[in-house]
Parts: sequence; structure tokens; C-alpha cells
Amino acid sequence: QVQLVESGGGLVQPGGSLRLSCAASGSIVSINDMGWYRQTPGKQRELVATITSGGNTDYADSVKGRFTISRGNAKNTVYLQMNSLKPEDTAVYYCKANVMEILYVRDYWGQGTQVTVSS
Repeated sequence: QVQLVESGGGLVQPGGSLRLSCAASGSIVSINDMGWYRQTPGKQRELVATITSGGNTDYADSVKGRFTISRGNAKNTVYLQMNSLKPEDTAVYYCKANVMEILYVRDYWGQGTQVTVSS
């Protein structure tokens, strides 16, 4: 089994910054793509940013130029630096990892961390 643990959410004023972290542990051979998604009540979960094992990144149009995704040196961690936050960025943010285990390649999700942007 694989666990993803997120941290770094909280309450921030508009224009402020937050940095989310996600660490993967367990029966991991390697991790392929990692990403951040977010969800608000009544809406589907949406992609925020993804990063491949080689470091290629992709962003939702709504966060381009404000958010930066990166991976740690150990490649089992992923970060989301969020700058110039807006109230519409308020959501529960989830980390996702595509994990190669001994017998399987599977997607895993973290438990989510709340980000609230409000004055």
C-alpha cells in the first residue's frame, strides 16, 4: 500500500501565498506523474497542475503564472507554490500520484487539505 500525506493548507488573505506539500510512502518502486487537483462543494474535482518524473509540467489556465509545481530531490514528494491567491482558489486540494509498485501501477490520492482565501 501507498500513502500520500498532504500539508500546508490554511487561511490566507487575497494576494497572499501558500505552499502545499505531499509526501508519498509505502511499497513504492517508482513514481511517474504527480499532480494537484482541487474541489469545491457541488463541483467536480479539477486539475490544477501536474509534473512528470522528468520534470515536465502542465497547469490549468486559471493558475498559470501564479502557481508552481515541483518535485523534491527524492522524487516522492511534490510541492505546489501558490502565489497571488484569489478567493476563487478556495477549495480542498488533493495530491495524486501514479505509483509503480512491484505488481501494479496505480493512482493514489491524498486525504486533501483545505485552502481558504478570504479577507
